[in-house]
This record gives sequence, structure tokens and C-alpha cells, in this order.
Amino acid sequence: MLVGAMNTQREAIVRLVVLGPGGRERQIDAVLDTGYTGSLTLPAAAVSDLDLPFRGRGSVLLGDGSESEFDIHEAIISWAGERRLAAIDVAETDPLLGIGLLLGKELTVQVIAGGSVSLQRLRLA
Repeated sequence: MLVGAMNTQREAIVRLVVLGPGGRERQIDAVLDTGYTGSLTLPAAAVSDLDLPFRGRGSVLLGDGSESEFDIHEAIISWAGERRLAAIDVAETDPLLGIGLLLGKELTVQVIAGGSVSLQRLRLA
């Protein structure tokens, strides 16, 4: 199933929909980040606009060795032909899609400008 494409900055971009309570939704283009073990990051403004429920706090060790704390919210994510509940980490950056949303999938990326990004459900024994 095709879920995105490579952009000219050599980033794999995937499109998904984030659903908040009360029927609010937003289409998101997120950068696929295999170094991010969470599910999805969104800026605080998007989390606020969607009125996503707060679920807790988290922390991360940054590349420079410092630690940063962030809020964690919850949303329904619709993408790759399915809907699922996901933790949303608040980060003031372009949205990132992490490995947490890729579990049980095979990822194929054509690493050329405009190349396709696709997912297949793994058949686990």
C-alpha cells in the first residue's frame, strides 16, 4: 500500500489523518524517522487545535547529550488502510512518524526524488 513519497530534501514523507475527540481531524504530512522509537510527534498548536487528551509526560536523550521533557497526548491515527490509537509526543518540529507506527509492517522506500514509500503488513508465523 502506497503511503507517501520521497521529497527533494531526501526525506520520506507519509500522509496520515489524526482524529481528535468530537470528530476533529487534520491531515498530516510527517517525515519518516526510523531513529524515533515513538509513534508520532506534533507541534503543540496542532495538539491544541485537535483538543487531544493529555496522557502524561515523557523524556528523551537528545543527540547533544541533554535531556528534554515533553507532553504526551492520545489520538486515533488513520493511515495505511487502518485506524489505531497512538501516543502523540509534543515537539516543536515538523511532524515525525516513528517506528511505533511501523510495527508489524514491511517498509519499502525508493530513495530517489519522487520515489514511493509503501508498507505491507507482515505475515508473522
